[in-house]
Amino acid sequence: MKIQNNIKHLSRRDLFRVAGRYGLSSTLLAAGSFGGAMSLSNLAQAAESTYEKRFAKDAKFTLKIGAAGFNPQNLLIERAGVLEFARDLESRTDGEIRLEFIGNNQICNQLSCVEKTQQGIVDVYAASTQNSAGGAPYLNVLDYAYMFRTRADQYYFMYSPESQRILREPFEKRHGLKFLFSHAELRGIQLGLAWQDRETVTNIETLNGTKNRVTGTQLGRIAMQALGLNPVPIAWEETLDGLKQGLIDGAETWASAVAYANMSPVVSQSVDLRFFCGTEHTAMSASVFDSLGGELQDAVMESAYLSQVHVQAANEAALVNTVGATDPQLPGTIFAENNVRMAMLSDAERKKAEEMCSPEFQPQLWEQWRERINGWSGGIDTYQDIYNEVRKNPHTLAENVEPRRWWKA
Repeated sequence: MKIQNNIKHLSRRDLFRVAGRYGLSSTLLAAGSFGGAMSLSNLAQAAESTYEKRFAKDAKFTLKIGAAGFNPQNLLIERAGVLEFARDLESRTDGEIRLEFIGNNQICNQLSCVEKTQQGIVDVYAASTQNSAGGAPYLNVLDYAYMFRTRADQYYFMYSPESQRILREPFEKRHGLKFLFSHAELRGIQLGLAWQDRETVTNIETLNGTKNRVTGTQLGRIAMQALGLNPVPIAWEETLDGLKQGLIDGAETWASAVAYANMSPVVSQSVDLRFFCGTEHTAMSASVFDSLGGELQDAVMESAYLSQVHVQAANEAALVNTVGATDPQLPGTIFAENNVRMAMLSDAERKKAEEMCSPEFQPQLWEQWRERINGWSGGIDTYQDIYNEVRKNPHTLAENVEPRRWWKA
C-alpha cells in the first residue's frame, strides 16, 4: 500500500513510551515530519530533537490545538495541514508560540471543536466547515450547491482578498473565530456495500430515494433534498457504523475523508457528484489572536499562508497517489486495495444535478437561508459574489492556482 503510514507498525504502547518522555505534542510533531517508515529508536531520536528545539526557551504563549480525529498517521492521507502549521509557527516565532496538538478526538470532535474554541477550552481547531456549521452557522456560506465548479475554484477563493470580505471577516465578527486555511475537496455520495455488486453509478436518477448521512450544514440538506438523497443527520464518528450496519445507503462526504477515517472497507462506490464544499479548515480564537501582538500575529498569518500552499499541493498529490480518487486508479492506493470504485459522472450529468438543486436554477429553494446568511454578512449577496469571483479563476487544475496572501489586497 502506498500510504506513508510512518507509525503504523509501532504499537500504541511504543508511541506512549516515547510521549511519556518527550511529551505527546513533540512526539506527534516528530512523527508527522517523517517521510518513510519509522522505527521506535528513530521516533525517539526525532522526538528528543523536536523536544529540545521546542523547549530551548520559555514560550510567551502556549496554545492548544483541538484537531478532531486527526493524527500524524491519517494526516498523510487527508493533507489538512494542521501539523505543518504547528511546526512552522513554532519555528517562525523561535518558540515564542508553542502549540500543543491534541487529536484523535481526545479533547473535541468534528462537531464540538468549534464550540470548545469559542469557549476557550482550546485555542485553535481543525475540523470540517460543514460539521462546524452547527456551532458557527455562518460557515454555511461555503455550501451553496454548485457555487464552486472544481477544487481549483475553492483554492482560488481561499487565496482571494474577496474571501476576507465574504467569508473571513463576517465569520470572525459573528463567531469570534479567525479562519486561517483549509483543504479543498467537493462532496459526493459514498455508497455502502449494498452497492458493491451493482453497476457503477452514471446518473443522478440512480441515487434517487437513497438514504444518506448529512453533516451539520443546513445548505447541504437543501441540495440533498432537491436531488432526492434523503439526508439523515449522523455524527461523523458514527458514520462508519451506520454504513457497516446498512442503516444508510451512503454518506455525503469527500474521497480523502473516506480514506483517512478507515471507511474504505465499507464503501463500494465513490460517486463524484461535486455538489458542494468539503473543506477541512483550521481556525483560531480571534481573542487569542488579538492577544498575541503585531509581530506574532504576522507570524500566524504567514504560517497559515505556508500551510495553505502546502495543503494545496500535498492533498492534490495524495488524492492520486494515496487515496486513489482517480479512474483508473493507481495500484496500491487505499481505494484500489479496498475495491472502492470511482463513479465519475459526466459533465452533462453534473449539469443536470446542478439544474435540479443550485441557487442559479432553483432560487426558491434557497431564499430563506440565502437571506439569513446575507443578513449575517452585513448585506453581501454571498452566493452571487462568491459565484462571480471564482469564475474569474483561469485554472482547471487545483495545483496550478496561484497562491496569494489573502489579507493583502
